[in-house]
Amino acid sequence: MQISDYVGALKGKSAIRILNKYRNLKQKLYWGNYFWAKGYCVDTVGLDSEMIRKYVKHQDRKEKRAEEQSLF
Repeated sequence: MQISDYVGALKGKSAIRILNKYRNLKQKLYWGNYFWAKGYCVDTVGLDSEMIRKYVKHQDRKEKRAEEQSLF
């Protein structure tokens, strides 16, 4: 099984379970039709905590830009 398939299945099934258990989360406009962010990070060896922080900040900026562009 490819990592991307596994992560996709994990995110999909966990989102369904969480949203079924906490139905009030569906009501929040923030969530839209998505629970998890589109991307993910996988590491086997070599990433330290600073590299992970940079990755997360980069993804956050990327998502904010995409949200801003979708408003137009």
